[in-house]
Amino acid sequence: MEQGLLHLWEATGLYNFTPGQVIMIVVGVLLIYLAVARGFEPLLLIPIGFGGVLANIPIAGIAGPDGILGILYHAGIESGIFPLLIFMGVGAMTDFGPLLARPSLMILGAAAQFGIFFTLFGAIAMNLVPGMEFSMADAAAIAIIGGADGPTAIYVASRLAPDLLGAIAVAAYSYMALVPIIQPPIMKLLTTEEERKTKMTQLRHVGKLEKILFPLLLLLVTILLLPSAAPLVGMLCFGNLLKECGVVERLSNTAQNELINIVTIFLGLAVGSKLAADKFLNAETLGILMLGMVAFSIGTAAGLIMGKIMYRLTGKAVNPLIGAAGVSAVPMAARVANKVGLQANPQNFLLMHAMGPNVAGVIGSAVAAGVLLAIIG
Repeated sequence: MEQGLLHLWEATGLYNFTPGQVIMIVVGVLLIYLAVARGFEPLLLIPIGFGGVLANIPIAGIAGPDGILGILYHAGIESGIFPLLIFMGVGAMTDFGPLLARPSLMILGAAAQFGIFFTLFGAIAMNLVPGMEFSMADAAAIAIIGGADGPTAIYVASRLAPDLLGAIAVAAYSYMALVPIIQPPIMKLLTTEEERKTKMTQLRHVGKLEKILFPLLLLLVTILLLPSAAPLVGMLCFGNLLKECGVVERLSNTAQNELINIVTIFLGLAVGSKLAADKFLNAETLGILMLGMVAFSIGTAAGLIMGKIMYRLTGKAVNPLIGAAGVSAVPMAARVANKVGLQANPQNFLLMHAMGPNVAGVIGSAVAAGVLLAIIG
């Protein structure tokens, strides 16, 4: 009888919990709290946070190779399928009208990718720190976090640094969700009150034909100049064509709603599975989180600086704040730019203007990923 009770006690969570698992469960609950109480990207943080809680349940093996989270991770993230399907859904939800109405704003999306390439060398420099050992491929996968594009980060990491994929995915999605906290201080530091008050003129109307031709031309340019980016850009263009052509509404609605919702649930849970204490609490993961923050901050700053340059060159016609939306956290970065603009001037509505560099950032991060894959992969 006593032996049976002992076996029962040894099979309980209370007996098997490690301090690391308790810490990571608290982290998972904190992510859920930020999603529910603060509204930080709930579609991402709730499944990631809950996946993190499940991954740290002792004995259950939920995040193991044969567990539900392990199976989702292998089938959708290691294979790269989930990021590509997410890109198709993003394309179906994206209106490239603001970018087509003012193509010059694509420069802001390009400038915000500077954080990616700066962090590439920063990751290599981290090898000087004891306990850190990043190859060039690892550094490239870490650097892509600076684009604030979770699907792109996952896709690149699955190709260049599969062993770091979990930490990179968690970092990328965490910083995407924390855009409302990270970006405003950088915006206010790098812009003046006068610049933030700048009102922009109404955008021109963009016709249906332009919107239909754009994804086709974008894909053609990608095929000719950077085929390595074609998987990401191709799925983005396909989803956008479904939306803009106007003859496959059912397919467009499915890509915008049911499909992307299902994939987001599975992807979030699979990413959360990598919050397991034995995989997450180590020096390399903490280094990746720090580098990801640096990459994202530099990307935001580079977009703002380019915005200030455009502000001068256009005779104060461009509000520098929209440069921060050049990172591809759609549409959160554009909303933050709009919010900070409204704080400076209650009549200053920047959302549609900020969507131009925001969607340019999506394209920019995919192109940057293609460049890294072509050079290093």
